Amino acid sequence: MPESTAALPANTSSPFASWKVDHAGIRVPDFEEAAAWYTKTLDFRLLKTVSVGQLTFGFFSPAADDNFSIEIMAGPGAASRPPYDNLHASYNLSGWHHLGMRVNSVDDAIDELKRRGVNIVSEPHDVPVLGLRLAFFADPWGNLLEVTQLSDR
Repeated sequence: MPESTAALPANTSSPFASWKVDHAGIRVPDFEEAAAWYTKTLDFRLLKTVSVGQLTFGFFSPAADDNFSIEIMAGPGAASRPPYDNLHASYNLSGWHHLGMRVNSVDDAIDELKRRGVNIVSEPHDVPVLGLRLAFFADPWGNLLEVTQLSDR
């Protein structure tokens, strides 16, 4: 296992210094179903929609954060992802793995997600080497999402 390294300082002279993370895209087969799930289950807010051909694109932001959004790309032809019952099975697929969101309390977030019937893929646990407490859950299409908090344990 590689040793952990210290973070490098910001590179303000880089030609990419102005880059900021804006959104992540998630492909799903049905826009209305996805919009309902993300707004009702996660309390995300729909900011904008646009249709291009057979696809509908919608941008959703968390309940109180306008700095980042999830772009839902919906329409015919979306192949299914494998369903994950445990986190370790998810490591077998290349590509984007999950979207991580910082929360005040991982335990409280997971308790509420359970109350809302969300598929919990990994119960809250501490990862001391990262200094985090975290857990994973999945949307109805198998896309993994992570909640993290700085570990105080």
